[in-house]
Amino acid sequence: MSENRTELSSLGEFGLIEHLTANIEIKNASTLVGVGDDAAVIDHFGKQTVITTDLLLDGVHFDLMYTPLQHLGYKSVIVNLSDVYAMNATPTHITMSIGVSNRFSLEAMDEFYEGVYAACEAYGVDLVGGDTANSQKGFVISVTAIGEVTPDKFVKRSTAKKGDLLCCSGDLGAAYIGLILLEREKRIFLENPQIKADLENEKYVIGRLLKPEARKDIIEFFEQAGVQPTSMMDISDGLSSEILHICRQSELGCVLYEEKIPISEETRNAAYKFELDPTACALSGGEDYELLFTVAQEDYEKLVLNEQISVIGYMTEPEKGKKIITKGGNTFDITAQGWNAFVSK
Repeated sequence: MSENRTELSSLGEFGLIEHLTANIEIKNASTLVGVGDDAAVIDHFGKQTVITTDLLLDGVHFDLMYTPLQHLGYKSVIVNLSDVYAMNATPTHITMSIGVSNRFSLEAMDEFYEGVYAACEAYGVDLVGGDTANSQKGFVISVTAIGEVTPDKFVKRSTAKKGDLLCCSGDLGAAYIGLILLEREKRIFLENPQIKADLENEKYVIGRLLKPEARKDIIEFFEQAGVQPTSMMDISDGLSSEILHICRQSELGCVLYEEKIPISEETRNAAYKFELDPTACALSGGEDYELLFTVAQEDYEKLVLNEQISVIGYMTEPEKGKKIITKGGNTFDITAQGWNAFVSK
């Protein structure tokens, strides 16, 4: 960040908006009117529209002591795009609204928006609007993402079928370990600011927390391979919580195999350093932004072509409950211990 500091008050609200959106480049033909008018105009040319919104609050969803503003800008976009992909749709547009206090400079906002624009560029999304306001409570971020999907190809949580395979993308638990590591270093720093942070070469788990990616590649694979998930959602609150969401909304039970849950070696090794169970991190950690989905059994041969997809269980009759079978062969009920926005941590 530049050592110069420009106060936001020197620009005013509209001046700030004009500054932050001066270099927008439109990527989608569906964007008819973008930033600059009272509202954007979008034409999806016969496709159905998907809309989602997320709110990120300073001190609740992120900690600026260890979250670079550029990474925060990137992540604030990604968490919304992930929800669009979870509907089997393609994100095309976002709006970005922020509330900032006077402790933030124009240069800080430029750094944040560098991350926003990097995410938009990486995923082919247009920033078409938003708002800015003064905040008395730190940094407030509200993003709305808009996407498109071929009529009747969207996927809900409530449409899984008995016998469907339960699957997920990528690997799980890394973001939680990254959070544990950064929170430890924050505590050490607050106790003794002279001690240099020791991140123990844990680049992977820290990166999964601070700069996650949305699984655009998985949605593209579905289309190319001719796979239509029967239900889907993204994994933001921990695998166990998301599985229970699909079970409840589809009125089904499930069997989950512990040995099938994908956990990277980096995550496993980092968990052992903290004397944590890697499986527990995957089940309850959250913020992985992978996709959890079900498919018909006849699509199994297509799925094995993609190394980024793991079959981790299957759906059952509701009366059989929601079970996890451990590596030792024991069976337990799946319980939700993931993120709850209304419980103090």
